Amino acid sequence: MVVGEIVNQTELLVIGGGPGGYVAALRAAQLGMDVTLIEEGELGGVCLQQGCIPSKTWIAAADDYERAKGLTAIGIAVEAGRVDLSGLRQFKDGVVQQLTSGVRQLLSGRGVHVVKGRAEFINATTTAVEASDGRQFYHFAQVIIATGSRARQLANLPADGERILLPKHFLALGALPHRLCVVGGGYIGIELGTAAAKLGSEVTILEYTDRLLPQTDPDLVRVVERRLRELGVVVRKGVQVESASVGEEGVALQTTPAGGGAAETLAADRVLVAVGRDANLEGLGVEKAGLAAGPVLTVDDRMRTAAPNVFAVGDVTGGPMLAHRASHQGYVAAEVAAGRTAAFLAQAIPAVVFSDPELATVGLSEADAVAQGYAVRTVQFPMRALGRSLAGRSASGVAKLVADQETGVLLGAGICAAHASDLIAEMTLALEMGATLEDVAGTIHAHPTYSEAWHESALLGLGQPLHVLK
Repeated sequence: MVVGEIVNQTELLVIGGGPGGYVAALRAAQLGMDVTLIEEGELGGVCLQQGCIPSKTWIAAADDYERAKGLTAIGIAVEAGRVDLSGLRQFKDGVVQQLTSGVRQLLSGRGVHVVKGRAEFINATTTAVEASDGRQFYHFAQVIIATGSRARQLANLPADGERILLPKHFLALGALPHRLCVVGGGYIGIELGTAAAKLGSEVTILEYTDRLLPQTDPDLVRVVERRLRELGVVVRKGVQVESASVGEEGVALQTTPAGGGAAETLAADRVLVAVGRDANLEGLGVEKAGLAAGPVLTVDDRMRTAAPNVFAVGDVTGGPMLAHRASHQGYVAAEVAAGRTAAFLAQAIPAVVFSDPELATVGLSEADAVAQGYAVRTVQFPMRALGRSLAGRSASGVAKLVADQETGVLLGAGICAAHASDLIAEMTLALEMGATLEDVAGTIHAHPTYSEAWHESALLGLGQPLHVLK
């Protein structure tokens, strides 16, 4: 700063307008604080603009298209449809615009001052913001860093937005590629690869490790892999991509087995790189605020960093990089900044893969529970035993519970089935409340519903199965 420059004053500065930042700003303003939110791009962050919401419009459309093609099997005659990707993109853009407008209205209604620009710390109480109307300065008492993350790029597969794509490029395509190669067998690669396959692409998924969704219970992943095969998706595990040659006709990928071996060439019209995410900390100057520069920021259970007036929430604090985790952390940070007693002590954070069928987990997996020294009791209930699953043409899948062998206290749950993203909420609450198998078995579940899977799983865990043979 130089003498004469105007410095804006704010009680709480929030840097980043994604699900962590805007929730923090809303809650802090609700608690009576004077709040300024700095966002370089559009409100809602990657989740709303380029990730969660846009991808789910694609996935929902692909699911509808796939199910429509199967209606003749249940006596409903329909004409063969066609995929108009430009129409899908317009619908996606409309959903994003509506939600962005909603976030903007919420912030305005709470009195949050929103500034569009890029922030950089000058010191522990001041930031400079490069805005369209020039450079501004903001002096604050407390600050919440919520700058999120970006798609990880590979040096040997540099994204050009045309042939080699990041997820944001894929979701903006105007035409569906005939041959799509997905590099990365994590949740993003599987979600978008599945959607593309349903819409008509020939899809190949390359995964460096020997498993898809490497951190997920293999009993659940097997259901997803089986469905991928049914959709014609080629899955190759243990594959390393060495290089790519981009031409007018497409991309030639040079691959080798991850453990070494002969090279192969794989041809594709487009390549989607989905190999994880990195925290957005570059250019923020966190070291000037008294923080150690690193890949992520370290926080305590009150979301405080090493600097007492600096908080951090969401993807910049490391994994799991989930929007709902960021929002909850933002809520806690706002409460603490406002002088209230709060802590991020979530017993369970649900994780969802919008695959086919959907896969959702919460708490400890069977392997994690055993590794932590628990004697466990595990049960699996097949979704095909439920009337609702059969009637809804979604009989594929399994529900799994992990409980302490002696007490029956639930340690974790997972489900790969239709509507898993919604069904996992019951088990999340059960884990937060310290529920047991008896608690779940004693809870009346409506019939016929998919949620009966939890009731039946709990009965199975107690040795009292009703709708499956023990």
